Amino acid sequence: MTQYNIHSAKTHLSALIEKAAIGEAFTIAKAGKPMVRVIPYLKQWDNPQRIGFLKGQFKIPDDFNTMGQEEIIKMFEGTE
Repeated sequence: MTQYNIHSAKTHLSALIEKAAIGEAFTIAKAGKPMVRVIPYLKQWDNPQRIGFLKGQFKIPDDFNTMGQEEIIKMFEGTE
């Protein structure tokens, strides 16, 4: 991870923000001591293929909404 001192970060802030926006994290240091890490904010949420990524990988049974219903009713009623 690239490290920039505070003065350099202030001078090149716009360019550094652009780098972070495309996924390049960096550290800002004071006198060589790391102070903060700058990471992309939206990069982790910017994945439109996440929804439906398991489509076709498994089959949901037709009786999914009623599976085990009789056993659950028996447990609540106390009958075996």
